[in-house]
Amino acid sequence: MLLALVMLQAATLGATNYAADQPIAAPARAPDFADEFAGNAVDSANWRFDTSHNRTGWPNHELEYYGPDNARVVGGALEIVARRERPDKPDAGGQAYTSARMVSRRDFGYGFYQIRAQLPCGRGTWPAIWLLPDQGPWPAKGEIDIMEMVGWNPNVVHATVHSAKFNHVLKTQRGAERPVPTACTAWHDYQLDWRPDAILIGVDGRAYMRVANDQPGGAAAWPFDKPFKMILSLAVGGDWGGAKGVDDAALPQMMRVDYVRYWKR
Repeated sequence: MLLALVMLQAATLGATNYAADQPIAAPARAPDFADEFAGNAVDSANWRFDTSHNRTGWPNHELEYYGPDNARVVGGALEIVARRERPDKPDAGGQAYTSARMVSRRDFGYGFYQIRAQLPCGRGTWPAIWLLPDQGPWPAKGEIDIMEMVGWNPNVVHATVHSAKFNHVLKTQRGAERPVPTACTAWHDYQLDWRPDAILIGVDGRAYMRVANDQPGGAAAWPFDKPFKMILSLAVGGDWGGAKGVDDAALPQMMRVDYVRYWKR
C-alpha cells in the first residue's frame, strides 16, 4: 500500500518491469521472529493498530476506517475483516466502511520473510503485506510491497518496491506480477528475500520479482538499508483498489494470515 499524500492518476500502481523466475526458500533453522496467531487475540506485544488518518482520510483516496474491532484471531489464524458499516467512533471521518491496519512493534531489516495468507477477492478490496519505515517522507524513505492484490483483478498478486527515484508517481516503479489462481481459496506463502545487493519477492518457493541494488542515485535509488516495519492491511476502495468501484454485496471480506515468520540475515 502506497503512502503517497498526493493525487494519483494511474489506473494501476503495480509494475511488470522486473520479472524473475528463480527459486526462493526459507532458511532451514528456526525463525528469529514468528507470530503463529495461536492465541485468542492479536498479540499487542507484536502489533499495534494504525488509526492515524481515520479523521482526515487515508492516502490514495481509500474509503475505510481502520480500527482494532476488525481484527481477530480464530482457529490459529489472524482475520482482518472489511465491512460495509459506518463507524460510530470519536475519530471517524464519515467513512462507510471499516477494516484494520496492523503495524509491527519491532523493526525488520535484511533477511527472509514468509507470510502465509489467504486473500479476499471482492471488488473494491485491496489486501497488502508490506514494509515501510517509521520516519521520513514518502517515497524517499522507501517501501517494499511483498504482496498486493486488487479485488477487481482477482488472483493476480503484485510485488513492488518504491524509492525517490523509482515510484509510481514518476511512472518508474519497479515490480512484477504473478497469477495465483487459488489466492482467495487456499493458503499461499508470500516471501521476501531482502539482501544488501538485491530484493527478491516470490510465492510458494518461486521468486517472480528481482530488483538489484545496481542503479546510481544513492538513497534515492536504494533506501533499503535501514529498519522497516511490517504492515498487514485490508483497504477498501482507493485509486487502485477502487478503480472499478466497490461491490457492497460482496462484503464482508477478509484477509486471513496463518503466520508471519522472519529470519534475520
